[in-house]
Amino acid sequence: MALAEASTSTSTSTTPISWQPCTEDPAVDCGTLSVPLDWANPGGEQIQLALARRKATNPSARIGSLVVNPGGPGGSGKQIVLRDRLPFSSEITSRFDIVGFDPRGVAGSHPILCSQELASQAPDPFLKSQADFERLLAFNERYKQDCRARTGPLFDHVDTVSVARDLDTMREALGDDKLSFYAISYGTLIGQIYAERFPGRVRALALDSNMDHSLGTRGFLDTQAWTTQDSFNEFVKWCDKTASCALHGKNIRTFWANLLTRADRGELHYPGQPDTPLTKLLLIYEATGGFFGPDWAGLAEFLVAADSGEGQVKSLLTPLPDQEVVNDATQVFCQDYLLPVRDYPEYAAHLASSRRIAPDMQAGPEALATMAACLGQRAPIPNPQHRLRVSSPTILVANALHDPATGYNWAVSTAQQLGRAGRLFTYEGWGHRIYDHGECAVNGIDRYLVSLELPAAGARCPAIPPTSSKVSGYKPLPGPVPGLPGWVKS
Repeated sequence: MALAEASTSTSTSTTPISWQPCTEDPAVDCGTLSVPLDWANPGGEQIQLALARRKATNPSARIGSLVVNPGGPGGSGKQIVLRDRLPFSSEITSRFDIVGFDPRGVAGSHPILCSQELASQAPDPFLKSQADFERLLAFNERYKQDCRARTGPLFDHVDTVSVARDLDTMREALGDDKLSFYAISYGTLIGQIYAERFPGRVRALALDSNMDHSLGTRGFLDTQAWTTQDSFNEFVKWCDKTASCALHGKNIRTFWANLLTRADRGELHYPGQPDTPLTKLLLIYEATGGFFGPDWAGLAEFLVAADSGEGQVKSLLTPLPDQEVVNDATQVFCQDYLLPVRDYPEYAAHLASSRRIAPDMQAGPEALATMAACLGQRAPIPNPQHRLRVSSPTILVANALHDPATGYNWAVSTAQQLGRAGRLFTYEGWGHRIYDHGECAVNGIDRYLVSLELPAAGARCPAIPPTSSKVSGYKPLPGPVPGLPGWVKS
């Protein structure tokens, strides 16, 4: 569909949302919104999107609604509002109704359902042969068919273009002439697509920790390898100069390399859990989890405990409750990114490239796992990669210089693609999400959302030492993750 065609009204019968006090917290409103299962057939079957709202604390100064999304894909916008997970300033909470929604296929919005037992059987993406490659393709097809059978027709309609159209219906139902939107990580792709499709309906899009939707297979893997290696390098620098680091005084790169080798041989288990293997992939995931906040001290303690296998040191990832069926939003990514690989030699070449860029981290684990989980996806996909074509009011593109998940390289690329429609806003520190990393970052985003005042061109905020940061990451990991299906960073 051409962008001009998509810019027409999304719905001819949008009705206001019927809000009721949430069962979990009566101070928060909960509601549902009906949208087409398939936007190519808007009069056909409908699905219900789950929403939560915290009303502006100063109604007389209210600007409108601020819709938020935590990313993932798979993050629940309803839950982050219900649990008050986004630490907005009083300037934001007094002036906006904060509205979170579960995108189609997620949590309370007709979730994609898959067998957890089958997910736990996913092949390790560090493939070693053509036979491994063929086993992965066969598993992906089997897993996809299981998810499709459990989910129904929506399984093939969870792309971010459809989510952007849902978002415009939501804007109308909320009574806002134009959209104000704050999103993190994968949620920034929703904002980017919205700006392409509905440029005249944009008031403010604050995109924090940005996706780059222009990348093919090699570019996607290599840029992710670069940013995870950068975060590892920053961790090493911190530990080398911080006496309280559990690895202070050690050759951390050698220590880490030995852990990876032992994990690859099947010799590691989670500290104090001899029956729970700690594979190489999971070890790299744990490190990445420590980079999110960042929680460098916790990561160093975990690595020391992993080396000995003893102690009660907690994982840097938090498991979801054990259940037979899980909500797995991998299909969202597979409908937004086509990352083909022909055979094992080509796959091995990609791994070799990532290892050259990231000699310690080997690869960007989320990038590798999601690419592997989508192998076999057939073209065309609903939302193929492309360079952004946006003519909306200026979008704020905010990013940390040392982000382990959505690298600064992605933010720079996105801002360049946006041209005059984008303003890059840099936090010179670490972690995934910049909003609550110091007054500079908070005030810059607040002024944009409230007054549409952009930071100066080239504006940068100073780094806040991790020891004084209260920020934790929030980003669901892709599934299926071998040995750890459905785990999320808390």
